[in-house]
Amino acid sequence: MEKTSKTALLLGATGLVGSHLLQQLLESPHYGKVVALTRRPLETQHPKLEQVILHFDQPDPSLIRGDDLFCALGTTLQKAGSKEAQYRIDCTYPYEIGKIAKQNGARQYLLVSSVGADAASSGFYLKTKGELEEKIRQLEFEHFVSARPSFLLGDRSEFRLGEKIGIVLAKIFAPVIPRRYRGIEAAKVARALIKAANDGSRGVQFVESERLQAF
Repeated sequence: MEKTSKTALLLGATGLVGSHLLQQLLESPHYGKVVALTRRPLETQHPKLEQVILHFDQPDPSLIRGDDLFCALGTTLQKAGSKEAQYRIDCTYPYEIGKIAKQNGARQYLLVSSVGADAASSGFYLKTKGELEEKIRQLEFEHFVSARPSFLLGDRSEFRLGEKIGIVLAKIFAPVIPRRYRGIEAAKVARALIKAANDGSRGVQFVESERLQAF
């Protein structure tokens, strides 16, 4: 077992996967401290939790120090308001924070990406996710893991009608949908990343959705 003095950095703590990552990291014996890098204070209180209010456009490097960086930061085009704003949240911020973390000694980057992520994709969302993966690879962390989940299942803090309908349909048609594209519980994605960060692996790993289903 890894030493319990490790510090986890977490981006996107309020999102669907991020909220599970926050809970599981706080419960994990592998981490003595969990630093949530956020825009605004979280309601969660815990002895292991340190909340850092970060200005993402001009982040203070002295605040971004830890061993393992977990990133579940992401938004929708509707919420961001433009493709430029979505790209900044989905790609620029995760990359820039990762670069600073690496310079400050972080060894691992654990990313929530997407099934079908591809920098050469014609689709904006999948292209953005793919470009982020490539940018992080170039930072040369000792260990970089990109989880590529399919449709995420779980309770979000905000209501999304289209997503609620999609969840129902995903469950109904799950038996005939290829395993890679079946809906997956957000908690499983979080568990997979924490396990990957503490199993001694090194190098670059892409974990497709069908493998994530095992967690």
